[in-house]
Amino acid sequence: PAPRFFLTICRTFSGAIMTDKRPIDPPFRAEHIGSLLRPQELIDARLDHESGTIDEQELREIEDLAIRDIVRLQEDVGLEVVTDGEFRRHTYFSHFFERLGGLEFDRNAEKGWDYTNDKGETVGAARVKIASRLYWTHPINDEDFTFVDELTSQTVKVTLPGPCVLHFFGGAGNISKVVYDDMDLFWDDIVDAFHNELAALDDAGCEYVQLDETAFAKFSDPSIQAALKERGDDWKDLLALYSDIMNRVIEGKPEGMRLGIHLCRGNKQSYWQAEGSYDLVADTLFNKINADCYFMEYDSPRAGDFSPLKFLPKNKTAILGLVSTKTPEIETGDELKKRIEEAGKFADLDNLGLSPQCGFASDHLGNQITVDDEIAKLKLVVDTAKDIWGD
Repeated sequence: PAPRFFLTICRTFSGAIMTDKRPIDPPFRAEHIGSLLRPQELIDARLDHESGTIDEQELREIEDLAIRDIVRLQEDVGLEVVTDGEFRRHTYFSHFFERLGGLEFDRNAEKGWDYTNDKGETVGAARVKIASRLYWTHPINDEDFTFVDELTSQTVKVTLPGPCVLHFFGGAGNISKVVYDDMDLFWDDIVDAFHNELAALDDAGCEYVQLDETAFAKFSDPSIQAALKERGDDWKDLLALYSDIMNRVIEGKPEGMRLGIHLCRGNKQSYWQAEGSYDLVADTLFNKINADCYFMEYDSPRAGDFSPLKFLPKNKTAILGLVSTKTPEIETGDELKKRIEEAGKFADLDNLGLSPQCGFASDHLGNQITVDDEIAKLKLVVDTAKDIWGD
C-alpha cells in the first residue's frame, strides 16, 4: 500500500478541490450507524450466491453497483460520513468473525435472547459456537474501505463488530474446550485479530472505525441478566471483563485513528432484544473505556432518560440516536431539538451529536421501512444537526 502520509495528502487535496470544505475530524454532528437498506437485487443476489446459483465474482459485481448507489444517496442527503451500507455482509458481525475461524450458528434462541416487537411477537436470535482457533490471516475490510474511499471525498467510516460479541451471544459454554482450554488464550486471539485488522485499515488510509459492542446497553435488562446467570455468567463480571477487552483493543489502534463504540438493545428486522437505561453502565462506558465517542440508542423509552450523560467527560462525544430505524413514522425537527435540549441539561452541547439509533439493516433483509423512509430520516438528521450546530 501507499505510504500513509501520501494517502492523507491526496485525500485532503482532492477533498479541498471537490468540496471546498475544511477537513473536520470525526465524529460529526450528523452521523449514522453504518448499515443501510439493501436493494432487492442485492438481497436476491446474496440468496442466489448462498444457493450456488451465482459465484463470488458475480455477487461482488452486484455489490459494487449497489454500493456506488448507496454512497451517492448518503452524499445527496448531506452526510459528511459515508459507509458502504454494510452491503457485503450477511449480518453486522458475520463478515468479520467468519473469516477468523470456524463458527457455527445455532438459530434457536433460548428464552431471554430472542427478539421481540411492541406486539409481543418474537423472532429467534443466533447463538454462536466456536469450533476452531480464531486466527487473523489477512486484511478483511481494507479493499472494501478503498472501494468506497475512491468514490467519495467525504470521510469513510468502517464498522466492525465489537470484540466481545462472540462471547456475549454464546458464553464460555459455546467455546470448544478442546480448542480453548484457557479462556485467556481466546481473548488474546480476539485482541490480536482486531489489532491486525485496525493496522491493515490504517495502511489503507482509514481514519475512522466504529465497533458495534451492543452488550453494554443490554446489561440493565432483567431478562438478559437472568439468561446470563442461567449459563453461569454474572453481568457485573462481564461488564468489567468486556471493558478490559475493549481497552486492550483500543490501546493497539493506530495513532490518529478515531474509534467509536455503538450501543443498542438489539435490532433485527425492526425487532429488539433488550430494554433498560444506561444508569448501571454509564460511568464505566464513559470513564473506564478509552473510546473517542459513543453512538447511543435513545429513540424510545426503553433506553431511559438522559441523566447518565452526566458522566460524559469533556474530551468525548455522545452521538444521540434519537431517530428510529425500526418504524416508518418520521420524527420532526422540533421533537429532536427538544430532546437534544433536554440532553443538554446533563452534557455540554459541544459534546453531543445526532444520528439514527441503529442501522437500517443489521442483517441483509433489513428493517420494516422503505428506502424513502430511510432517506427522509437521514435528511432529518442532517438538517436538524445544521439547525442546532450550524455547518
